[in-house]
Order: sequence, then C-alpha cells, then structure tokens
Amino acid sequence: MRVAVVHNRDQSGVINVFGPQNRERYNPRTVERVARALESGGHTVRVIDGNMHVVERLQDFMPRVIAGERPGMVFNMAYGIQGVSRYTHLPAMLEMLGVPYVGSGPQAHGMALDKVIAKIMFQAAGLPTAGFWNFASVNDEFEDLVCTPEHPLIVKPKMEAVSYGIRIVDNEGDLRDAVSTIINEFGQHVLVEEFIAGRELAIGLLGNGDPEVLPIVEIDLEGDPNAIQTDSDKLRAPRGKLCPAPLEEEQTAALQELAKRAFRSLELFDFARVDLRLDAENNPYILEINSMASLGLTGTYVHAAQVAGYSYEAMVNRMLDVAAIRYFGAERLSELEQVEQGERREDQSARPRTRLRTHIRSNAATIEDNIERMVETRTPTEAVDRVNQLGDWIARQLEALSFRVERHSRIGLGNAILARNHIYETDDVLLLGHLDTGAPITEWAPYRADDRRIYGTGAAESKGGIAVALAALRGLRHIRRLRQLRIAILLTSDGAANGAGGRQLIEEATSRANNVIGLKAGDPNGALIAARAGEHRYQLESDFRRERREVSSEQVVRHFTNRILALQDLSRDPPSQHSDDDSVSGDIAPSDGLHAHITQMRFDAGGGRLPHRAEAQLTVRFTDPETGAELDKQVERIAGARRTPGVRMLVSARPGRPALRPTERDQELLQRIQKIGRDASLSVSSGYRWAASDICFAPESAARIDGMGPIGGAARTDDEYILRHSLVDRATLLALTIMELRPNTSRRRTRATSTS
Repeated sequence: MRVAVVHNRDQSGVINVFGPQNRERYNPRTVERVARALESGGHTVRVIDGNMHVVERLQDFMPRVIAGERPGMVFNMAYGIQGVSRYTHLPAMLEMLGVPYVGSGPQAHGMALDKVIAKIMFQAAGLPTAGFWNFASVNDEFEDLVCTPEHPLIVKPKMEAVSYGIRIVDNEGDLRDAVSTIINEFGQHVLVEEFIAGRELAIGLLGNGDPEVLPIVEIDLEGDPNAIQTDSDKLRAPRGKLCPAPLEEEQTAALQELAKRAFRSLELFDFARVDLRLDAENNPYILEINSMASLGLTGTYVHAAQVAGYSYEAMVNRMLDVAAIRYFGAERLSELEQVEQGERREDQSARPRTRLRTHIRSNAATIEDNIERMVETRTPTEAVDRVNQLGDWIARQLEALSFRVERHSRIGLGNAILARNHIYETDDVLLLGHLDTGAPITEWAPYRADDRRIYGTGAAESKGGIAVALAALRGLRHIRRLRQLRIAILLTSDGAANGAGGRQLIEEATSRANNVIGLKAGDPNGALIAARAGEHRYQLESDFRRERREVSSEQVVRHFTNRILALQDLSRDPPSQHSDDDSVSGDIAPSDGLHAHITQMRFDAGGGRLPHRAEAQLTVRFTDPETGAELDKQVERIAGARRTPGVRMLVSARPGRPALRPTERDQELLQRIQKIGRDASLSVSSGYRWAASDICFAPESAARIDGMGPIGGAARTDDEYILRHSLVDRATLLALTIMELRPNTSRRRTRATSTS
C-alpha cells in the first residue's frame, strides 16, 4: 500500500501568517522512524511536508482509486502550522480529497484539542473531571472560584499541548498574573481547573469500537503528590515511567474502562492517550485526552506499547491496520493485502528490498543535489569540454561503486563513458543515457526547485535519469546486491549517434546486453516508453540552372516553399503539438504514424537579387520500420519535382535512427516491470514517444524499455521539469528491476577471455 507520512517541518509554507503559530511538531528522526517502520511492513512510503503544497504532493503520490488503482493512506503526524484548530487542518483537507488517513477526524480533533470543550463532553458523559473555569480575559469573575494554598489551581492555555504555559497558583494575584501571561503569549482563552494532588497516569488506546487498552503508565513524580509534568519534562528531560502502573487489578480494569468511555465520548479514531490524576483516595479525574499521542521514543504511548509486546515497527503498522479496517473493513483489507502480495515470495529477499526502499528514500536530498550539479554544469552538445567535465564527474561516482570505466573519445561529440562492474562477456542490464542536451547555451534554463517540481535544462532530458541510476546503484550496494549483478552503463552525447563512431559504440554495447533500459524521462503521466518513433533527417538545398531560363526571386521562393509544404504533407496521424518529448500513454504508437517538420529554413540573396542559396532542414519521424526504409525515396521524389523550370531542390540524407517497435521480449520486460511496480505499490503504465533516442539502435535480441528516468516533460524549453516525488519512485523501481533481471547462474554465458 502507498502510505504518505505527513508532518509539519516548514512553518513558512503558508500564504499569510495569522493566529497562534504552532510550537508542537515532530522531531524529524521520529518521522523517519515511522516511515521506516511502515516500509518494514511492506508499504511504499513517502514523507510529505504538511504545508500549503500538501495537496499537490498527495495528488502526485496517492493512488487514483476511482480509476481502479488500489487504495493508499496517509499516516497523519501533522500537528498543523497555525491557528487554534490546527489539528483539524490536514484531516479536513484529506476528507475533501477523499484520501483515507490514520487518526481522528477534524471534529474529534477540534474537541480534544479544546480542553474546555473536552471537559464539558466528559461531564456530559458522566466521566469524572476536576472543576474548571474558562477565562476569556484577566478580568473575568466567577462566584465559585477559590484560589488558596489549601485549594491550589492549575492554569494552562486551553488549546495547547505538551504542557505549554502550565502553572500552579495558590492565590488571587498569581492567578490573574498567570491568566494575563497566557492570554498575551498564546492569544487564546485560559483553562483554570482544580489541582488534583496525587498520582499521574497515562492510558493509551489502539483501535476502534472496543479499542485495545495499553498497559497503564504512571509518571514517576518521585513521591511528591504536588508535582506536575512541565513542557521541559516532556521535551527535554522526561520523567521516569512505571509500567504497568502499580495498581490493584480491579482498579486497573476500572481505569481502562474509563479511558475507553472518554475515547468514545469524543468520537475519536484509531489511537489516543488519556491523561488523568488519582487523588489521595485513589479517585480518578480525567485531565485531557490527546488525540495525536506522541510517537516519540520517550513518550508514554510508545513505552506502553512496548510493555504490551509491540515493537516500534509492529505498533506503527498496527495503527495503520486499524485505520484501514475502519475504512475498508477487515475482509476488504485482507483482499487488498492478498492482491498486493500476489506472487511475492516471502523469503530472505523481502528484508533487503525493504532496506533498499528505505535507503533510497532517505537519500532523496542527495539525488536532488546531484541533479543540481549536473544541470549547472551546462552541457549543450557543442560544449565538448563541459560534456567531458560532466562525464569525468560521473565516472568518479561509478568508480566509487567499483565500476571499471572506459572513456571513448572518437565518437565526434565529447567522450562517451562505458562502465561495467564485472568482467564477463554479457551484461544482465545495460543502462543507456546521455551527457549533453540539445538546447544551446544561450537558451539554458538554470536549476530551480519548488515544493513539487525541479526545473532546469536537461533535468528531464538526461540529467534526472543519470541521478536516478546512481541512486539505484548505491541502493543495491547498500543491500550488498551490486556485486551479484552484471551491470553496464553507457553515457554518450545524444548527437554522437549521428556519427559512425557513436552509432557503432551504441550498437556494440547494446548487442552484449540481455536487457537495455533507457534513462530518458518518463511520460508526464508516469508511463514507461515502450515504443519510439524512428527519425530521418535531410538537408534540402536549391539548385538553379540559369543558362536555360531567367528565374525570378519570387519563383525561387515559391518553388522552395511549395516543396517544403508538400514534404510536410507527408505527415499522417502526428501528435497535436510536436516537441522533443511528445508522448502518449496507453496503446503503442499507430503502425503507420508519420510526422514531417522543418527545423530550419533560410534564403540568401546578394544585394536583393535572385537568391543564390535556399536551404532547409527536414526531420521526418515515423513509427513503421518499413516506412522508414522507403522514406528516402519518398522525400527525394517530392523534393525533386520540377514544378518551376530552371529550379530544383537537392536532397542529402543525414544519419538518423530506426523506429523502436516492441517485440515479444520487450513486452515481457514491460510486464515484469509492471509486476515489480505492483508489488512495490508503484504505478507503471506504458506509452510511446514521438522522438527517437539511442535505444532505437538496440538490437531485437535484447529486451528494451525506455523512460526509466524521473517523470517529467517540456524538454528543451525554459520550463523543462521533473516531479520531485518521482526521483525516489523511479530509483526504487530501477533498482528492483535490476535485481529481478539477474538470470539463473546456469543461464549465464561463459566468462570473458578479455577485459578490453
């Protein structure tokens, strides 16, 4: 199941600042601990900041149940950023979005957070709670209020947790001073209640209906019945805990039932913690109920769960389970779990896969840092020195992973990097990418990022895929699988394939691979690229025969333009708006699709006289290999038509790329990756792209798939982007795929006799 762990880290992620700013938030280490616990339960986890961008980030990650995908959930750890009802903010948004979540609903959170309302509800349910008063101002008067050393009062903000602002007073002056301080500091009403001298207890609950009551915890007040827990006690130096609390069996049962009644009185869900005091006669008084009990290791809730026999991982996953049962029902949840497990083997590989996902997710910042470095290296195709500089940096990263790196310099446009982590004659997997980008340096868009996307020239076209590959390889090393796999990675200049040396290198490298995986960006809708159009390029030039007939400038221009239009009319079933990353999800490309477009057109004339030169560059993309084979003849026939005496167009073909049409092996590879994705709760669909790439040179003897880079689009524009969340997903998917593509030892070919 996909589980988003949402917490509050960035307090500035709001449009405007107003009302009390929340002081309560989780330590990032605790958030990471919860995420790892969920991953140990087999879930695919993403940690998301609960600021104003949370809806977009959830939209990127959560399954589309209405489209037939299996449900996901949010593990809510978000206390809110600001406002008196901050606990309610995320649950309210999730209910609007239709996303199930762990924990209580907004109404229950609102009542539990408001200590005055909670005590009123306790009283209405016949539950014991100390007498209290609500101060809206320092001047409020109450006829029954007594504050003396014999009858001390406890003063606290009515909508804060963690004992913020709490004070004990025993005279009128101190009471008014405490009320004034809290109103000024917290901007909210003040709860004043009778102080109960005695023992302090905490009772955790887990579940719904008849929830499980965890062993009762007693806070060690070191024998002082007048002591209390302050915010310093809870956050910096937690007091000792006695668990199970030393109570008579009958009293324990009564207190457990009291806690369940309090839980139900506010209509809480899934988990909570009831705090209460026992007076000198062991009479209980409910102080409050925490609807978002802390999951920190030093908290009473976790302590009680451990005494009950839960490991931290088991506790967290149990919390998820009880919420899932509440939404889906036990039978439906069982069905979902069976579907998710599918044919997944419950063997020793399960734990390494969990460690792999956790390692990649916890290193998401490193992946982004690598993309920033590569984008800012700025490697347009013509900047050979910069291309080589980037290649050298990547080579060092691969060498640190024990890859043997070869640099190939005779391919025309910068060095190519070919690296292997083995010395055998075949590769289980070849990862294929490129170092440059076709955008000129004058149009380079710098690296920038917002909460959802990373922008920059080359981020989607090439750099993001390389960063994903490095992350996947590091993850495999972390779980000690890298040396068991025969992996190669080839990084060229994208334009190098237009030269004989570059094409030969690509063909040779792909011919010895059982599987070839392209690192181009995935489809904007998340699909892998199962098919690609082929591409032929042509240089078109004018040719005048002046000795036969005088030709006017108008005739030359008209003839040239008409031939261009005739060539563009070759198009059939083209994309509606063509660009270098045009892609369509779903079915494979139409069998006879063809798209012709002019990339450059120029007329030169001396002093305004007859043009002495007219030229254009034509690119034709096609989906049917047979169409590609006949294309040169078609272009030459259309371009060479003699519609204007004395003027003709000459055609010279430039190196292109064949079309990539899925073979049976390609389809089998796609299906294997889709199964891997299902097992990891990662959505994997397929699509085709109206642009050729180097993977088109891979032979049909290999299984081929492209688009394993992060999800992105708008390549070679100012708005080229990748989705931040897809970096971890695609690195995880790639690493799991590489692991699964390792053949049986008996199927491997013999060891190479040469390492050249």
